[in-house]
Amino acid sequence: MLSAARNSRTVSTNTYLIARCLSTEASSTSSDLHNLPPPKHPDSSPTHKPRSSMYPRPRPAHPNRYQPLQDLPPTFGRNQLLPVSNSTRALLESMVAQFDAPIRYAFAYGSGVFEQDGYGSTATTSAITGQTSVSKPIDPNAPMLDFMFAVTHPAHFHSINMHQHPSHYTLHSRIFGSDYVSAVQAITPGVWFNTMIPMNGVNIKYGVTTIDNLCSDLLNWNTLYLAGRMHKPLRIIKDDARVRLTQQVNLTSAVRAALLTLPENFSETELFERIAGISYNGDPRMFLPAENRGKVGNIVRKQGPQFKELYHRLVVGLPGVHWPSNTHQIQQDVSPQARSLHLRKLPVNLIFHLKQKYGVQTKEEENQYWVRVAGDKDLPVVLNQEIRNIVRRPATIQTMKGMVSAGLGKSLKYSSDKVKKWWRGTGTGSTNNSDSS
Repeated sequence: MLSAARNSRTVSTNTYLIARCLSTEASSTSSDLHNLPPPKHPDSSPTHKPRSSMYPRPRPAHPNRYQPLQDLPPTFGRNQLLPVSNSTRALLESMVAQFDAPIRYAFAYGSGVFEQDGYGSTATTSAITGQTSVSKPIDPNAPMLDFMFAVTHPAHFHSINMHQHPSHYTLHSRIFGSDYVSAVQAITPGVWFNTMIPMNGVNIKYGVTTIDNLCSDLLNWNTLYLAGRMHKPLRIIKDDARVRLTQQVNLTSAVRAALLTLPENFSETELFERIAGISYNGDPRMFLPAENRGKVGNIVRKQGPQFKELYHRLVVGLPGVHWPSNTHQIQQDVSPQARSLHLRKLPVNLIFHLKQKYGVQTKEEENQYWVRVAGDKDLPVVLNQEIRNIVRRPATIQTMKGMVSAGLGKSLKYSSDKVKKWWRGTGTGSTNNSDSS
């Protein structure tokens, strides 16, 4: 009887499994579908034609405020959410919404978004003061509006974008196609730029990178090309939990690197200039007539409140640093033991370069090794030199890539504009302090 019961149970189990396999498709189209979220773009129009999956409808921008990211605590990284005026926010979001190709993370940065000394107004102000239409004349004195898009599959993005905005790409890029563009993009530092694009009454420039390349640079400082840009104030337009997390690490790394080059007492302006200067340290454009040499000072003078919002909570959370919110002065513990805590938590690539200089520890314990390195009086000079070595090669390669992506005509026009900024920087008498930033 026991054997018969066991056989009966086996037959029953097999029958149930077969039934589940046969009913999988049916069940997924009935009860499971009721649990799916509603479509994001319902269209009740009877004449609505479904769009091809190759050209999806762009996601609408949230008009009021950022939505909390489900994978992170609601307040995590709130220092990154820098406010702008409603008109500026609406303009930036409307521009990104015009791209049908899928974008995972997007931000706007530079003098077109936040004011800098040397510019009369931001690009967004110039566009908003008139009619925001494509036919509106471009203000030649307004700064270019800069965007960065992080995508999952670059060839897919460029294929869709090239079909929607063919004028954004040079003729040879359209001939060779999206695979060629994504291959050029993949060359260090992993960014493709479309520049001098007229849109909504202003010229824009947008870079395209992968989400993996962006997060890797934020964590490790592989090239500092993207991480350095994100040390400065920016406006997030499309947010992503993974980038929000790695960007917080990047900002903290920038603070640690800056503190290691500063004395016991210093001002918040000095801190901000050191942080803002990291990405320009070693950039060949700063030593050629192609960039405003007073750029770091111009950025910090106008964007001090945004820098403080970005960094104040991170700085006071570090050991040995004292920065009351009602003062502009900062104090830090400069003992080798305190500095070693910052030193050993720098990004992996910078630590690798430092170990190439100081040598790897042999019989020394790790703590003793970093205390010894932190006690070197030449550490600030060495640190700046190694950052310069990280920045120089990728920045040089990207400058050459710009000639490929923009074409000869746009490259000459873009370079001439940069030369004018360089001469304005020499005339103002402002200094970059690039050797120490």
